[in-house]
Amino acid sequence: MRRLLLAAALAAGTDLAGVALVGTATWLIARAAQQPPLVALTVAIVLVRALAIAKGTLRYAERLAGHDAALDLLARLRTRVYAGLSARSGSAPRGDLLARLVSDVDGVQDLLLRCAIPAGVAVVVGLAATGFVASYSVAAGIALALGLSVAGVVLPGIGYALATRAGSRLAAARGAYLATSVDVLAGAADLAAFGATAAAQARADEDAREVAWLERSAGRSGALVGALAGAVPGCAAVAVCLLTLHSGQTVLAAVLPLVALASVETAVPLGTAAARYAALRGGWRRVRELLREPGPDERPAAHEGPVELRDVTVRYAADRVPALDGISLVLPPGRRVAVVGPSGSGKSTLLAVLAGTVAPQGGTVSASGPYVATGVLADAHVFHATIRENVTLGRDAGDVARALTIAGLPGWVDRLDDVVGEDGGRLSGGERQRLLLARALLDPAPVLLLDEPTEGLDPVAADRVLGDVLEAVAGRTIVLVTHRAADLRGFDDVLMLVDGRFVEGGARWAAGTEDVRR
Repeated sequence: MRRLLLAAALAAGTDLAGVALVGTATWLIARAAQQPPLVALTVAIVLVRALAIAKGTLRYAERLAGHDAALDLLARLRTRVYAGLSARSGSAPRGDLLARLVSDVDGVQDLLLRCAIPAGVAVVVGLAATGFVASYSVAAGIALALGLSVAGVVLPGIGYALATRAGSRLAAARGAYLATSVDVLAGAADLAAFGATAAAQARADEDAREVAWLERSAGRSGALVGALAGAVPGCAAVAVCLLTLHSGQTVLAAVLPLVALASVETAVPLGTAAARYAALRGGWRRVRELLREPGPDERPAAHEGPVELRDVTVRYAADRVPALDGISLVLPPGRRVAVVGPSGSGKSTLLAVLAGTVAPQGGTVSASGPYVATGVLADAHVFHATIRENVTLGRDAGDVARALTIAGLPGWVDRLDDVVGEDGGRLSGGERQRLLLARALLDPAPVLLLDEPTEGLDPVAADRVLGDVLEAVAGRTIVLVTHRAADLRGFDDVLMLVDGRFVEGGARWAAGTEDVRR
């Protein structure tokens, strides 16, 4: 915040020096026309040079300080948004995540540099100029205040009203366009195989046209406000000139109108800033939604009392059978529960409900106190970032090496700055699962959810990794989804889920007398 205030102070100093330079230079020219002794002009001559140098120097310093403040804030903001997105990665499209992390967060920089700072500068310069003019002519000061109000309040208000219609729609449209584009690129092979490429590209083109239309609409609004604002400084200068001519002070009659002209011009950019704010408001709201979510440091160390699912039903489409069909489950603190069942029986959906990324259409999820459930989920996202960044997700680094070692990746301890590729594209399936496992182990949640955490490993390595994980998270509530009977050693309950319902047979399958895959 201090860096931002410094940038604003430098920007105000720059514009004040500019207005003072205009006034001093005008006074010097008008006074010189009266042919006074040279000594009467000496101070003004020196002041003009000093103000010209100060204006350039302050502008350079303001640019440095402003961008330094904005970049510092964005770096810290991205860290918080990055952590917030990690909690939502299973419930939002990947393209929309990209929009939030890139477009919306970058929009904060525009809000600071093109909206907040210019508004503060216009207020400071306007008050100073109005006070200066009013000290010589109250009527002229009132005329200048009216001009500043029109340029700095009325026209920006109109610009905001015109642009706000498209602001939130533009942010949502950009997210939809990016999501569609990512789907076309990532699913190119499948789309081509099923002959759906043309339809997918048509949807992406339609989204692109929607974004372009909204941007043109916002641009027209800004241009209209800018055109009207361009006439206000001249009108204010003429009004001040007419009100000071009758005073008989010819020098002031030249100085005050030009001071009014220069000061009102500092408020003109506020019309564009208001339109820009309207366009960025939707993205800023989405960023604030993520910032309001509890961070990793706010997690409760444990949950008091059981977590209970009662008659929970989840249906992904009205014409499809439920993924979960009225199931009930009680998880006391520290309980270890394994869930088995054939593929497509609803096991991953059950974990998503516990994690809060899928809301049930029927039934309730309740607990006697706050709890956080997360871990290795089927749709967990791997970011196009380094190993370290994917494990920490903006949290305090903690013992990354220990988390990787427990997850069966000790060889990665010396490769923390290696980039893993888009959605972990440079990793094998087993490495991707273990990377997600290390992420969960860095700061284990009170309720740890594990969806096939050792998938892709050979049986010996899988047994070792799972054993190390269970030892590291002793005392936590654990829900494990697995197809391996060997994983069930040390679990209190083994539940079988078939067609979205719990059925008998979990214990028999754990003993090897039931075929879970049929």
